[in-house]
Amino acid sequence: MSTELEMLAWVSGLTILMWVPYILSHISNNGLMPSLTYQADETSLTGWALRAKRAHYNAIENLVPFAALVIVANLAEVTNEATVSAAMAYFWLRLAHYLTYLAGIPFARTLTFAGSWLAQLCILYQILIA
Repeated sequence: MSTELEMLAWVSGLTILMWVPYILSHISNNGLMPSLTYQADETSLTGWALRAKRAHYNAIENLVPFAALVIVANLAEVTNEATVSAAMAYFWLRLAHYLTYLAGIPFARTLTFAGSWLAQLCILYQILIA
């Protein structure tokens, strides 16, 4: 398996775990049964839990183009130092984005998002020039 595909697997794994903190917060604040039976759906999440939910949604939105780029690069046999570095950077930047979003650090959140976007552009560029 290529490093880029491995990083896609890690990013996917990270993304599928991001819902856990805000759901646990919801259960903690409203109780298990109200949360499971949708009785608590209209209650607000706490600040950090709401940020966690938004960060999760952002991660899902950005996973789709990242996955497409990594898969296209793999199928086109476009792999080099740039694509490997970009895929690794994407994973670490998405993790940092989640943590800084959760912590409510505005500029760090924006910088990590921009960095992950640039990593995607790097992979796209490598595909287009191949």
